[in-house]
Amino acid sequence: MAQASSPERRGGRPTQAEAAALHQRLREAAVKTFLENGYDATTMVAIADAAGITKPTLYARYADKRAVFLDVIPWAFSRAVQVDTLDAAQDEDLRTALVAVGQGALRQALDPDIVALHKIARNEAHRFPEFGLSAESLGWASRQQQVMQLLARHAETGALAVDDIELAAEHFLAMVEVLPARLADFGLYRSRKEEQRRLLHAVDLFLHGVLVR
Repeated sequence: MAQASSPERRGGRPTQAEAAALHQRLREAAVKTFLENGYDATTMVAIADAAGITKPTLYARYADKRAVFLDVIPWAFSRAVQVDTLDAAQDEDLRTALVAVGQGALRQALDPDIVALHKIARNEAHRFPEFGLSAESLGWASRQQQVMQLLARHAETGALAVDDIELAAEHFLAMVEVLPARLADFGLYRSRKEEQRRLLHAVDLFLHGVLVR
Protein backbone atom coordinates (compact mmCIF):
# COMPACT_ATOMS: atom_id res chain seq x y z
CA MET A 1 0.00 0.00 0.00
CA ALA A 2 2.59 2.46 -1.14
CA GLN A 3 1.91 6.16 -0.74
CA ALA A 4 1.95 8.27 -3.88
CA SER A 5 4.18 11.31 -3.92
CA SER A 6 2.37 13.76 -6.19
CA PRO A 7 1.85 17.12 -4.46
CA GLU A 8 -1.55 18.59 -3.70
CA ARG A 9 -2.72 20.90 -6.47
CA ARG A 10 -2.63 24.60 -5.65
CA GLY A 11 -5.46 26.78 -6.92
CA GLY A 12 -8.17 26.09 -9.45
CA ARG A 13 -10.54 23.16 -9.79
CA PRO A 14 -8.71 19.81 -10.04
CA THR A 15 -9.23 17.69 -13.12
CA GLN A 16 -11.11 14.41 -12.85
CA ALA A 17 -7.83 12.50 -13.05
CA GLU A 18 -6.27 14.67 -10.35
CA ALA A 19 -9.28 14.22 -8.09
CA ALA A 20 -9.18 10.43 -8.55
CA ALA A 21 -5.43 10.34 -7.86
CA LEU A 22 -5.90 12.45 -4.74
CA HIS A 23 -8.71 10.19 -3.50
CA GLN A 24 -6.55 7.09 -3.94
CA ARG A 25 -3.59 8.72 -2.23
CA LEU A 26 -5.82 9.77 0.64
CA ARG A 27 -7.25 6.27 1.01
CA GLU A 28 -3.82 4.66 0.97
CA ALA A 29 -2.55 7.12 3.57
CA ALA A 30 -5.61 6.60 5.78
CA VAL A 31 -5.30 2.81 5.69
CA LYS A 32 -1.59 3.06 6.51
CA THR A 33 -2.33 5.42 9.41
CA PHE A 34 -5.09 3.26 10.85
CA LEU A 35 -2.88 0.18 10.65
CA GLU A 36 0.05 1.92 12.32
CA ASN A 37 -1.87 3.73 15.07
CA GLY A 38 -5.15 1.89 15.51
CA TYR A 39 -8.52 3.61 15.27
CA ASP A 40 -8.49 5.50 18.58
CA ALA A 41 -5.00 6.98 18.17
CA THR A 42 -5.56 8.04 14.56
CA THR A 43 -6.57 11.67 14.01
CA MET A 44 -7.76 13.61 11.00
CA VAL A 45 -4.56 15.64 11.23
CA ALA A 46 -2.47 12.47 11.07
CA ILE A 47 -4.40 11.25 8.02
CA ALA A 48 -4.04 14.61 6.25
CA ASP A 49 -0.32 14.73 7.02
CA ALA A 50 0.20 11.16 5.77
CA ALA A 51 -1.61 12.00 2.53
CA GLY A 52 0.26 15.27 2.08
CA ILE A 53 -2.92 17.36 2.05
CA THR A 54 -4.42 20.07 4.23
CA LYS A 55 -7.11 19.48 6.85
CA PRO A 56 -9.68 21.50 4.85
CA THR A 57 -9.03 19.27 1.84
CA LEU A 58 -9.61 16.18 3.96
CA TYR A 59 -12.75 17.59 5.60
CA ALA A 60 -14.11 18.51 2.17
CA ARG A 61 -14.26 14.78 1.45
CA TYR A 62 -15.02 13.28 4.86
CA ALA A 63 -17.06 14.70 7.73
CA ASP A 64 -14.96 12.99 10.39
CA LYS A 65 -12.63 10.08 11.19
CA ARG A 66 -15.56 7.67 11.34
CA ALA A 67 -16.50 8.49 7.75
CA VAL A 68 -12.90 7.91 6.64
CA PHE A 69 -12.80 4.51 8.34
CA LEU A 70 -16.11 3.45 6.81
CA ASP A 71 -14.79 4.26 3.36
CA VAL A 72 -11.21 3.07 3.41
CA ILE A 73 -11.33 -0.26 5.26
CA PRO A 74 -13.83 -2.00 2.92
CA TRP A 75 -11.99 -0.39 -0.02
CA ALA A 76 -8.71 -1.89 1.16
CA PHE A 77 -10.22 -5.39 1.33
CA SER A 78 -11.76 -5.18 -2.14
CA ARG A 79 -8.62 -3.63 -3.64
CA ALA A 80 -6.52 -6.53 -2.40
CA VAL A 81 -8.40 -8.80 -4.80
CA GLN A 82 -8.63 -6.31 -7.66
CA VAL A 83 -4.86 -5.85 -7.88
CA ASP A 84 -4.35 -9.61 -7.91
CA THR A 85 -4.97 -10.12 -11.65
CA LEU A 86 -4.47 -13.89 -11.71
CA ASP A 87 -3.83 -14.17 -15.45
CA ALA A 88 -3.26 -17.89 -15.01
CA ALA A 89 -6.89 -18.25 -13.91
CA GLN A 90 -7.80 -17.87 -17.57
CA ASP A 91 -5.92 -21.07 -18.39
CA GLU A 92 -8.03 -23.58 -20.31
CA ASP A 93 -6.94 -26.33 -17.92
CA LEU A 94 -9.31 -26.18 -14.94
CA ARG A 95 -6.82 -27.58 -12.44
CA THR A 96 -4.18 -25.03 -13.40
CA ALA A 97 -6.74 -22.23 -13.15
CA LEU A 98 -7.99 -23.35 -9.72
CA VAL A 99 -4.44 -23.61 -8.42
CA ALA A 100 -3.82 -20.03 -9.62
CA VAL A 101 -6.98 -18.80 -7.91
CA GLY A 102 -6.03 -20.65 -4.74
CA GLN A 103 -2.55 -19.13 -4.77
CA GLY A 104 -4.10 -15.68 -5.12
CA ALA A 105 -6.45 -16.38 -2.23
CA LEU A 106 -3.53 -17.46 -0.04
CA ARG A 107 -1.46 -14.41 -1.01
CA GLN A 108 -4.30 -12.22 0.16
CA ALA A 109 -5.15 -14.21 3.28
CA LEU A 110 -1.54 -14.31 4.48
CA ASP A 111 -0.53 -10.77 3.53
CA PRO A 112 0.50 -8.96 6.75
CA ASP A 113 -1.54 -5.86 5.86
CA ILE A 114 -4.64 -7.96 5.20
CA VAL A 115 -4.19 -9.83 8.48
CA ALA A 116 -3.88 -6.48 10.24
CA LEU A 117 -6.97 -5.16 8.43
CA HIS A 118 -8.95 -8.18 9.61
CA LYS A 119 -7.86 -7.49 13.15
CA ILE A 120 -8.75 -3.80 13.12
CA ALA A 121 -12.09 -4.50 11.40
CA ARG A 122 -13.00 -7.06 14.06
CA ASN A 123 -11.84 -4.86 16.91
CA GLU A 124 -13.90 -1.90 15.73
CA ALA A 125 -16.93 -3.81 14.44
CA HIS A 126 -18.98 -2.84 17.49
CA ARG A 127 -18.66 0.82 16.47
CA PHE A 128 -19.41 0.21 12.81
CA PRO A 129 -22.53 -1.92 12.34
CA GLU A 130 -22.56 -0.67 8.74
CA PHE A 131 -19.76 -3.04 7.81
CA GLY A 132 -18.97 -5.04 10.92
CA LEU A 133 -20.02 -8.24 9.17
CA SER A 134 -19.36 -7.27 5.58
CA ALA A 135 -15.88 -5.73 5.67
CA GLU A 136 -14.11 -9.06 5.83
CA SER A 137 -16.41 -10.58 3.22
CA LEU A 138 -15.69 -8.02 0.50
CA GLY A 139 -12.47 -9.71 -0.58
CA TRP A 140 -14.13 -13.10 -0.24
CA ALA A 141 -17.06 -12.00 -2.41
CA SER A 142 -14.76 -10.81 -5.19
CA ARG A 143 -12.78 -14.03 -5.09
CA GLN A 144 -15.98 -16.09 -5.07
CA GLN A 145 -17.12 -14.30 -8.23
CA GLN A 146 -13.83 -15.26 -9.88
CA VAL A 147 -14.34 -18.92 -9.01
CA MET A 148 -18.00 -18.86 -10.07
CA GLN A 149 -17.11 -17.44 -13.48
CA LEU A 150 -14.37 -20.02 -13.90
CA LEU A 151 -16.65 -22.92 -12.96
CA ALA A 152 -19.49 -21.62 -15.13
CA ARG A 153 -17.17 -21.41 -18.14
CA HIS A 154 -16.13 -25.04 -17.73
CA ALA A 155 -19.66 -26.20 -16.88
CA GLU A 156 -20.81 -24.88 -20.26
CA THR A 157 -18.51 -27.39 -21.94
CA GLY A 158 -20.11 -30.25 -20.02
CA ALA A 159 -16.93 -30.97 -18.07
CA LEU A 160 -18.50 -30.31 -14.66
CA ALA A 161 -21.46 -31.78 -12.84
CA VAL A 162 -22.34 -28.88 -10.52
CA ASP A 163 -25.91 -28.08 -9.52
CA ASP A 164 -25.09 -24.91 -7.56
CA ILE A 165 -22.14 -22.91 -8.94
CA GLU A 166 -22.27 -20.36 -6.12
CA LEU A 167 -22.18 -22.98 -3.40
CA ALA A 168 -19.40 -24.92 -5.12
CA ALA A 169 -17.28 -21.76 -5.35
CA GLU A 170 -17.89 -21.04 -1.68
CA HIS A 171 -16.82 -24.54 -0.67
CA PHE A 172 -13.69 -24.33 -2.81
CA LEU A 173 -12.56 -21.12 -1.13
CA ALA A 174 -13.39 -22.55 2.29
CA MET A 175 -11.08 -25.47 1.51
CA VAL A 176 -8.12 -23.41 0.34
CA GLU A 177 -8.30 -20.14 2.27
CA VAL A 178 -10.25 -20.15 5.53
CA LEU A 179 -7.97 -22.21 7.79
CA PRO A 180 -4.70 -20.51 6.72
CA ALA A 181 -6.38 -17.13 7.24
CA ARG A 182 -7.58 -18.04 10.73
CA LEU A 183 -4.15 -19.40 11.67
CA ALA A 184 -2.59 -16.14 10.47
CA ASP A 185 -4.90 -14.24 12.81
CA PHE A 186 -3.03 -15.95 15.63
CA GLY A 187 0.39 -15.39 14.08
CA LEU A 188 0.71 -18.99 12.90
CA TYR A 189 2.04 -19.63 9.39
CA ARG A 190 2.91 -22.80 7.53
CA SER A 191 5.90 -23.00 5.23
CA ARG A 192 5.30 -22.13 1.58
CA LYS A 193 6.03 -25.73 0.65
CA GLU A 194 3.41 -26.99 3.09
CA GLU A 195 0.81 -24.44 1.99
CA GLN A 196 1.36 -25.45 -1.63
CA ARG A 197 1.02 -29.14 -0.77
CA ARG A 198 -2.26 -28.51 1.02
CA LEU A 199 -3.53 -26.28 -1.78
CA LEU A 200 -2.87 -28.94 -4.43
CA HIS A 201 -4.59 -31.55 -2.29
CA ALA A 202 -7.64 -29.29 -1.86
CA VAL A 203 -7.82 -28.59 -5.61
CA ASP A 204 -7.64 -32.29 -6.47
CA LEU A 205 -10.23 -33.18 -3.83
CA PHE A 206 -12.55 -30.47 -5.17
CA LEU A 207 -12.13 -31.62 -8.77
CA HIS A 208 -12.86 -35.19 -7.74
CA GLY A 209 -16.24 -33.97 -6.56
CA VAL A 210 -17.22 -31.76 -9.51
CA LEU A 211 -15.74 -33.33 -12.66
CA VAL A 212 -17.98 -35.48 -14.83
CA ARG A 213 -16.88 -39.10 -14.60
